[in-house]
This record gives sequence, C-alpha cells and structure tokens, in this order.
Amino acid sequence: MKKIEAIIREERLEAVKSALDNSGYYGMTVSEVSGRGRQKGLAVKWRAGEYRVDFLPKLKLEVVVLDEDVAGAINAIVTNARTGEMGDGKIFVTPVEEAVRIRTGDSGDNAI
Repeated sequence: MKKIEAIIREERLEAVKSALDNSGYYGMTVSEVSGRGRQKGLAVKWRAGEYRVDFLPKLKLEVVVLDEDVAGAINAIVTNARTGEMGDGKIFVTPVEEAVRIRTGDSGDNAI
C-alpha cells in the first residue's frame, strides 16, 4: 500500500475529488494547509505599498491506495489539479506498512 499526499490549489479540489471518485478511489482526507515553494510567496500591492504573503493557502489531500493503483491515482490528481501556473502543488508517495478499519477490524488491503 502507498499513501499519496497531494498539495493542491483550493479551487481544484472538486475536480480532483470527482476524478478520484470516477477512478474508484473514494477514501480521502483533506486538510487546509499553508505553504510556499519556489515562488517564495506572493507580492501583493495594496493601498500604500507592496507587501509579501509568504505562505499561501493550499489543501493537502491524502489517499491510501494499493501499490498497483498508484499510477492511476496520481494521473487523476495531476490531470485535474494542473493549471499550468506556478503554485499548482506537489505530490508525495510514501509506503504504508499497515492499515486497520476501526469499525470492522479488517486490516491490510481489506482495510482500504
């Protein structure tokens, strides 16, 4: 099993969620986060001058999938999160050693 963490733009969530649903990946966790990348924030002009917003609001989407489903899930995220502009986000994939469904006690592949 692998955990896919995707940092995406807030406005792309519905498109990404729909694409994952349509691909059969239903379970996900979404968190509001702030961050910055190569752009180092955003310069904003307002009234008397310019100031820099260092950390921009983003969403972190977490999905745990079977090893053979990683490429499909990543493709669904990338295709629907991409705007082509700086700040589209990043995807990280990490191994998951174990998963347990609390309600039933199912573990491993059966838990996801």
